[in-house]
Amino acid sequence: MIKRNLGYFILILLACVFSSCFQIIEEINVAANGSGTVNLTVNLSASKTKAASIMLLDSVNGYKVPSKQKIQKEMDEVVAYLKNSPGISNIKKTVDLENYIASVSFAFKNISNINNVNQNVLKKMKIKAVSNSSYSYSPETNTFQRNYTHTKETLTEYNKLKPEVKNVFKEASYTSIYRFEKPVSTCSNPLAKVSKTKKAVMLNTGMLGLINGKTNISNKIILSK
Repeated sequence: MIKRNLGYFILILLACVFSSCFQIIEEINVAANGSGTVNLTVNLSASKTKAASIMLLDSVNGYKVPSKQKIQKEMDEVVAYLKNSPGISNIKKTVDLENYIASVSFAFKNISNINNVNQNVLKKMKIKAVSNSSYSYSPETNTFQRNYTHTKETLTEYNKLKPEVKNVFKEASYTSIYRFEKPVSTCSNPLAKVSKTKKAVMLNTGMLGLINGKTNISNKIILSK
């Protein structure tokens, strides 16, 4: 959902600049009528010791280190934006600066409500988009679809980074999880895995594949009637 992925907070600045391992997790729960919830998480817990030491500095390799107050302020701005977004409600945010995990969740009336919202939330979190994505769901045909398009700008921006920053993305990952009330009948993306219950689909991939355009996370999921 927040889709350009991505995945997702000002903490990502720490991940992209300083950390050797981070994960972006996007979870979408879709009800039979097309409404649902979104949860977006940036997880740096695997590198929390390093992140904690970096937070004590003013800058690293020419990059400004955001203060805890700055991180909280950025997240508050994300919440304020979401509160003014059509079809979006029940916004919650969590910033765990002990384990360096940040998340934001919200409900939507129709999945189309999250298309522009996800893109703009990432911008407010100062995160460069790695793709263009749109979501749709048809209750009549029980079809959920994510259309994904890689943008050349992503690779261009990546190539501008310093070598030590590029190395961060070697182990970084992006995970999308879609949950439904009805069992999944078919799933078009070969990288995706359907759960044992048949009511969830997960796709896990490296960030580098998204950045260089080698990984496509488009998916068409048809549910049982």
